[in-house]
Amino acid sequence: MAVDVLGLTLMIPLLPFYAEKLGATASEAGMLIGVYAACQLISGPLLGRLSDHMGRKPLLIVSQLGTFIGFMITANANVLWLVFAGRIIDGSTAGNLSLAQAYISDVTKPEDRAKSFGIIGIAFGLGFLIGPAISGFLSKFDYRYPMYAAALMSATSILATTFLLPAVASKKAAGPAGPGGRRISIVEWGAYAAYFRQPVLATLLYQFFFFSFSFAFFIGGLPLFVERRLTWNGHPFGPEQTGYAWAWAGFLGLLLQGPALGRMVKRFGERALNRTGFGAYIVGYILIAFCFNVPMLIAAITVLALGGLVRPTLTSLITHVAPREEQGAVLGLNQSIMSISQIVGPSIGGFMIQHGLLTSWGMVAAVAAAGGFALASRPAPPAEVAAA
Repeated sequence: MAVDVLGLTLMIPLLPFYAEKLGATASEAGMLIGVYAACQLISGPLLGRLSDHMGRKPLLIVSQLGTFIGFMITANANVLWLVFAGRIIDGSTAGNLSLAQAYISDVTKPEDRAKSFGIIGIAFGLGFLIGPAISGFLSKFDYRYPMYAAALMSATSILATTFLLPAVASKKAAGPAGPGGRRISIVEWGAYAAYFRQPVLATLLYQFFFFSFSFAFFIGGLPLFVERRLTWNGHPFGPEQTGYAWAWAGFLGLLLQGPALGRMVKRFGERALNRTGFGAYIVGYILIAFCFNVPMLIAAITVLALGGLVRPTLTSLITHVAPREEQGAVLGLNQSIMSISQIVGPSIGGFMIQHGLLTSWGMVAAVAAAGGFALASRPAPPAEVAAA
């Protein structure tokens, strides 16, 4: 996952600038994230369901192959529609995160799950530390170089999965009560709705929506925001400066999601850390909204790094509350919620930024995070306390 995320983070600071170079508007640059997520929304449950029967490893390799092909098409694009084609291919095979989460759920005990999901946080931290910095450096020479580097990282991840990852049968394959569970098709809305009728689980799922929407809104819009709001040596921020800003966020995330996470969970509990993460997002997004210089940007990113507590603790809380035989389906639902957020959030954010609503863009992210904080602050129902 660390190598896979590294490939992804080589692209994140660069893609909006690359699209603009090929004639995209800010709205169209946001749609590049949305079209990827839309394809992922359709294909993700299918990949998850296949992995329940065929095993996680073969489907991870398929997913990573799609990412490699998508990177290569994007790197060689000379018109905007080819960039969209590369994102469509990547999105249509994208399932790395949800498949990795299902693998972790298969092989860990419930009491170790928050710490184990934190390992994915470490992978993201490593990726956001190294990838954007490399992307920023290479983009000075040619915008295509970071994309070729991302393709190389993707190829490396394929080799790592093929030769290093043990093949483990999913719990669904091993028996009906395993946490692999069945995955929900995109057309099975009734099955989705059933989870939202369970009060404790629904509260956590709504929290996950507020988290994923605000985060996707922020991630998708930040390069376009800083390009219009900040300057460096008299020039607008570009992929180099954006990449170094992401690298700082990755460094802080790595410190937070390492061994310290497991100790903090034992001392403070998952619910308290979840609230802290949402609170950090609110403050950080407000700082971004009123950011007019580089020191303010650094301060905002530093605060936002604490928001990294939300994903592992909230995912762990969800797996505790969800019925054991349905955990695969619920994790697939999480991925669908994230995909919907990535479809809607960056597209709206790109539209706002295109029309000069920069401060409002940051405040929308803060309001969404406030919704998650309000739900996370509600007293824990007895059922959740017992499950956790």
